[in-house]
Amino acid sequence: MPGADRELFRASRPARLHLITSIVLGLLTAVLIVVQATLLARVVDHIAFGGAGAADVQDDVLLLIAAALGRGLLAASFETSGRYGAARAMADLRARLCEHVLRVRPGDLSGERAGELAATAVQGVDALEAYFARYLPQAVLAMAVPVAIIVVVLPLDAVAALIMAVTIPVIVLFMILIGKGAAAHTRARWASLSRLSAHFLDVVEGLTTLRANDRAAAQETTIASVGEEYRRETMGTLRIAFLSAFVLELAAMIGTALVAATIGVQLVNGSLHFTAGLTVLLLAPELYLPVRQLGAQFHASADGLAASERIFAVLRTPPALAAPTATIALTAPDPRVGAVALHGAGFAYPGRTEPALDDVDLQIAPGETVALVGPSGAGKSTLAALAVRLTDPTSGSISCDGVDLRDVDPDAWRARCAWVPQRATLFAGTVADNIRLADPGASDERVRAAAGEAEALTTIEGLPEGFATAVGEGGRRLSAGETQRIALARAFLTDAPFVVLDEPTANLDEETAAAVSTAIERLCRDRTALLVVHRSALAALADRTVRMDSGRIVNAVPDDRA
Repeated sequence: MPGADRELFRASRPARLHLITSIVLGLLTAVLIVVQATLLARVVDHIAFGGAGAADVQDDVLLLIAAALGRGLLAASFETSGRYGAARAMADLRARLCEHVLRVRPGDLSGERAGELAATAVQGVDALEAYFARYLPQAVLAMAVPVAIIVVVLPLDAVAALIMAVTIPVIVLFMILIGKGAAAHTRARWASLSRLSAHFLDVVEGLTTLRANDRAAAQETTIASVGEEYRRETMGTLRIAFLSAFVLELAAMIGTALVAATIGVQLVNGSLHFTAGLTVLLLAPELYLPVRQLGAQFHASADGLAASERIFAVLRTPPALAAPTATIALTAPDPRVGAVALHGAGFAYPGRTEPALDDVDLQIAPGETVALVGPSGAGKSTLAALAVRLTDPTSGSISCDGVDLRDVDPDAWRARCAWVPQRATLFAGTVADNIRLADPGASDERVRAAAGEAEALTTIEGLPEGFATAVGEGGRRLSAGETQRIALARAFLTDAPFVVLDEPTANLDEETAAAVSTAIERLCRDRTALLVVHRSALAALADRTVRMDSGRIVNAVPDDRA
């Protein structure tokens, strides 16, 4: 996967210092390998054929021990440096992936499956540890050690050096051929894992619906089928890995045997000194070892390489928002001073033939509350998303006080907005933590006051631990009405002058909807507000009602309360 390799190498910039350290350590390791083999051959020659005693070779033995210890220390440093570099590169890559999903494409994740995206961000990035920590550093050793050994062997035994120089490319060729097959199987395996993750998440999220429709058993069969596909792909990948190890071991063994045979013949003929012959013989296995280990590390990093294709595919998707550079970004306009206006705004979701919005013109004056009504699919929620800049229009524009919002930093504009979606999300944490999502530095008094304004104080105080009650994933489950009131408390906690509410009472009973409507009326007071509504009682809170149908505004009558 040369394309993925290049992108991963560029992605390793945060770890460049560690990679340079690995290169230096690899070169030093190559030197110590040669030194160790040379000293060992000399000690054996002096003792076996020179009649030397222990005292005569004491210095060489001490140097040999020092070389062995140094090699072990370098190996440990090599591993440690690689892991530190991997941790930095992985953290940077995960941060880039999260930033792209959360900031560059916050309201445009159409075509993505949440489970697959989560598997990519978590397991996919984790799988890259083997690539950054072991494969890249091992690639340095696989280049440095053979070159150093062949350079040293050449003046000692030109024939053995020639055999080494010929057999190494053969082994590399085998690695490339087997690697291509392994890459295809690994990509298929990763795709199976992603499908399994996505499907399992869909099942968990829709568990109640599946049980109610008596379809739980059918999903067990589907998951078992996807799991079996994943098992088959995994076994196929393992077979190739075992085949690769066998081929590389065999090629290395044959290469070492050829070198040994050549040395034996020359020693018998007397054309090669014993010290030189033993040195070459000791270096022959060291020549092939880094290349064999590189093959093993390639298979260990194959999952990461396969996942990286998906990671970079996500990072290459065009941004849903125009983000001007800091030097040309304009100050975010104030909705309390100027009108929020859409000018011929259009929006089309990828893969859909009909636009969600088509040539929409709408103006919301400072301090005005406008209600959007219309059938499902009319484009109301899309218009609300444009107003908060979760995405940008594909045609036309949206402005405030005459300033095109595409010339404004999206975060700066959203700081002036309070957003309450139709289905609010509670994150893992306490009730207070979830309210503070709008203002992490808010005091307990402000959080309590916001809950009171949202008609949520009585409900929260009735929970087992009040504001300290754990909610969200793994915590206490709250009803739709309780969740919606916490979302309203978030909006009350910020003094954002522009409020956008997307059908905040759609999933509530009449009594709860009435309480939430009271809080919404209080929230919109003295602010500019856009309400996406389906209840006439909520529309009655607006100064003006705008009706939409098929992505267009069909009327905008000031006195309309339908």
